[in-house]
Amino acid sequence: MANILSFGLLCTATGAVLGLLTFSRNRKNDIKSNVKNAATESAIIKTKLENIDQFVDSIRIDFKASDQRWTALSETVIRIDESTKQAHNCIDKIENKEEI
Repeated sequence: MANILSFGLLCTATGAVLGLLTFSRNRKNDIKSNVKNAATESAIIKTKLENIDQFVDSIRIDFKASDQRWTALSETVIRIDESTKQAHNCIDKIENKEEI
């Protein structure tokens, strides 16, 4: 009976040790896996942020180009308006001369 009891205790102790070793190994593997997943997610996020940054820079460049075009167009409209005023003045002078 003592042999069976000691054999049972030995099996129980061996099972406990093997269980702890398995738990420790699985915990290490889980940590490695989590670190690897976190690094992958971090790289993906970094890549997406870089893409967004490039897109914002592209928009900024397009905006500057549009602003320059609007400025040029505004200057052109001002010149055309001045030219039109001068043309109307000339037309008014010609019409006034014909009335006399």
